[in-house]
Amino acid sequence: MAQGRSSTVSSRRAHPKRHYFDLDQANRALVYIGRIVDDITTCYREALAIRQAIEAPGSAAGIEARKRDYERAMDRLNELIDELHHVGVELKDFEKGIVDFPAHHEGRDIYLCWCRGEPAISGWHEAGAGYPMRHDLEALNSPSGAC
Repeated sequence: MAQGRSSTVSSRRAHPKRHYFDLDQANRALVYIGRIVDDITTCYREALAIRQAIEAPGSAAGIEARKRDYERAMDRLNELIDELHHVGVELKDFEKGIVDFPAHHEGRDIYLCWCRGEPAISGWHEAGAGYPMRHDLEALNSPSGAC
């Protein structure tokens, strides 16, 4: 990661009670966040498989046990999502493991965007946009900060 990049995104608090990350803080948090997101994607796949088994034709045998398993999986999934919220990040995609880190740049809220499997944060998008509107971090370093 190039030096100076993190200075383009400040951790100043523009929105009360919201944690804003600078790039260095977000990248340091990835070790912890990555483990949670791995657990979320695994738990999500398990919950989907259980749900499909419950909804499958002729699945009456053992249905109560599957329903309990599904409830446990959903409870665990909610715990993991709460853990991410406690850190101050937002899960955007269960399957792909996309996470947004609130940040502040040139007077506006943005998101530093990370996808499971990436070694570091390499993109960002405006607060009203999503992953498909993701831009390279270099755009934050341009003189105008334009997208």
